[in-house]
Amino acid sequence: MADPKGFMTTPRQDWPRRPVEERVRDWDEVYVPGALLPIINKQADRCMDCGIPFCHDACPLGNLIPEWNDLVSRDDWRAAADRLHATNNFPEFTGRLCPAPCEAGCVLAINQPAVTIKNVEAAIADRAWELGFAPPRPPDRLSGRTVAVIGSGPTGLAAAQQLTRAGHTVAVFEKDDRLGGLMRYGIPEFKMEKHHLERRIAQMRAEGTKFRTSTAVGRDIGAAELRARYDAVVIATGATAWRDLDVPGRELAGIHQAMEYLPLANRVCEGDLDVSPMSAAGKHVVIVGGGDTGADCLGTAVREGAASVTQLDIYAQPGAERDEDAEPWPTYPKIYRLSAAHEEAGALRTAPAADADARLFAASTLRFTGDADGQVRSLHLVEVDAARRPVSGTGRTLPADLVLLALGFSGPDRADGLVDQLGLAMEPRGTIARDAGFATSAPGVFAAGDAARGQSLIVWAIAEGRAVAAAVDRHLTGSSRLPAPIGPYDRPMTV
Repeated sequence: MADPKGFMTTPRQDWPRRPVEERVRDWDEVYVPGALLPIINKQADRCMDCGIPFCHDACPLGNLIPEWNDLVSRDDWRAAADRLHATNNFPEFTGRLCPAPCEAGCVLAINQPAVTIKNVEAAIADRAWELGFAPPRPPDRLSGRTVAVIGSGPTGLAAAQQLTRAGHTVAVFEKDDRLGGLMRYGIPEFKMEKHHLERRIAQMRAEGTKFRTSTAVGRDIGAAELRARYDAVVIATGATAWRDLDVPGRELAGIHQAMEYLPLANRVCEGDLDVSPMSAAGKHVVIVGGGDTGADCLGTAVREGAASVTQLDIYAQPGAERDEDAEPWPTYPKIYRLSAAHEEAGALRTAPAADADARLFAASTLRFTGDADGQVRSLHLVEVDAARRPVSGTGRTLPADLVLLALGFSGPDRADGLVDQLGLAMEPRGTIARDAGFATSAPGVFAAGDAARGQSLIVWAIAEGRAVAAAVDRHLTGSSRLPAPIGPYDRPMTV
């Protein structure tokens, strides 16, 4: 530890965001460019180099956090980049998109603000690219074995990179026209600019990974054919079967799934469209769902110029501090958090009737009503108690010209026929069943990420990709030196 007293003398300082009035007029990342590097050494100095660093347990990747904090505090960026990439293929993704369970597990967080681990990670990743410390790492020799990876989200990309570097010939199949999965079309540009993604894909191409876009396995190419052509298949399609809302009026026009809405806004940023056909411009928008996807819709609608935006969360508003009885350290607590999108909505007063920023908490949708043309115009809601029972006399009506459903996902979408063509066994909750070695019921076919685990975080997706790569390598060669940070049945720390 570079400064034994750093955690006592240096207060926590996060990567500053650009002024709200400025950033809502563009789609650039919300952070002040260049503002992280001047502060990050001192922030890394706050790490106590604990004897038992619980940040390791909180992170499924097993990131060597105290080690690279110490190296950053000493300005040793090359060594820091090496230690970071030893456990994480894509730290610039997690440094921007992960909710940082590692910070919840930081020992300093017992009675002080945690170390800014996520910011340090992003700084190392960006500095590594700037200084040339992230070159392609093609294998020294090829194994002669072939692997098909279905899906190019964080799980698929991590698995493909690990297997390519182990010497196998890997082809990634992606149903969309561009690579990246939900990182491409589900994550707004203001959260992660896509040049970060393009840079990693270019690195993977240089290493030898092959990519096939606009190819839906099960529809454009038969699953059996793919299985016959490759020695192993990895299913990393994600959990894209969205949950719906079965209430009166659901059939009205103007009610859409979040993942119908967000990709169109991303396509505008890609230059495919001038204006999104679902644009929120001038509309009263209500987002049903209090999670990160709902917040992404919120920030997008604000940038599109919505007349108002309100986000409904069925849970009660959490407190500002951890409930030590229900969610003791080092578990990840449910506390009141202010994302960049909520900060923007609060500053711009997009939802004057909301409890806080743009959110209405403990709110349950009862029904939608529309006009004579069948267009939604209102959302009717009621306040609920902790058991989600309606509270008498709390009914309200919100104007709604555009309703976005952000209720999460139940498992892989089976419409393309992949699951049925392979005859895969499924779990009762709709995910792909697998054994302790990530293998499905079909010989030579493995499943990883949200398609098998269920909806989760990007850091778990990358960990799954690395772990399934080790399992596939072992299947192909009899042994593996690839790291396997998690098993298929591992779960986040809970009480």
